[in-house]
Amino acid sequence: MAPLLAVDTPWLMYRSFFGLPRSIRGTGGLAVGALLGTVNTVLALSDACAPRAVVCCFGAEEARYRVALYPAYHAHREPMPDELRAQWDLAGELLGAFGWTVCGHDELEADDLLWSASRLERVEGGRTLICSGDRDLFQAVDAHTSVLELLRNAPPGEIDERGVIARSGVTPSQIPDLIALRGDPSDGLPGARGIGAKTAAALLSEHGTLEGVLAARQTLRPRIAAALQEQEAELRVFREIATLQSVPLALPADAGTDRLAGASAARSLGMAALARRLET
Repeated sequence: MAPLLAVDTPWLMYRSFFGLPRSIRGTGGLAVGALLGTVNTVLALSDACAPRAVVCCFGAEEARYRVALYPAYHAHREPMPDELRAQWDLAGELLGAFGWTVCGHDELEADDLLWSASRLERVEGGRTLICSGDRDLFQAVDAHTSVLELLRNAPPGEIDERGVIARSGVTPSQIPDLIALRGDPSDGLPGARGIGAKTAAALLSEHGTLEGVLAARQTLRPRIAAALQEQEAELRVFREIATLQSVPLALPADAGTDRLAGASAARSLGMAALARRLET
């Protein structure tokens, strides 16, 4: 059975915006580099993976409930650049023109939608390939779900359960516990004071979960025990923030990529080279 390709669209948009020249312009001088890079990446993944359908996930820049739990969550991030915002507002219509399903959420993040799509596909007996550079999504990996790793000058790699363990030192189900202990600078989560990634992974390897580590703190080195004691409630909050949430979704029906409709949408934005390539 062909897999579902689930795309972390915000991640791809940011990656393309900062990775491609700002000189890429479309109609009326509109910057289109983020759009071009995102479309090209999804097209390449679709060609490489032959998915049954593609779902492009958007979401809130930060989930409200996560900010309510910890106000510093995402607070360090710079506002979205205006040139990216202008492309962001056009992305859904452009991606949808290719026959790809576009879904979003006002209160939860794209990661939550990617998680939800993979859980639903698993229930239906299918597989999901998640395109994202966010390691929070390692928690979605199982026998039915892999994370795609974009590689230079090579087909994408698949990170399976063994790959998650090799990269993080813990199993997929332990990823929220790992984030709680070691922190996540990209999200503004500091983790436990004095506990880095290796120590956090070793603690979880021995004690299983954050709760197991907290219960065993009196047997640990005094410095670590003190940090766990002082931050016990905070660490539970970090784990709750790191745990992806289920969102009601309707899985897309099987659908191929409509290159001609995509070409028409690209041409309307002044992306003539992309349109010509799609038409041929």
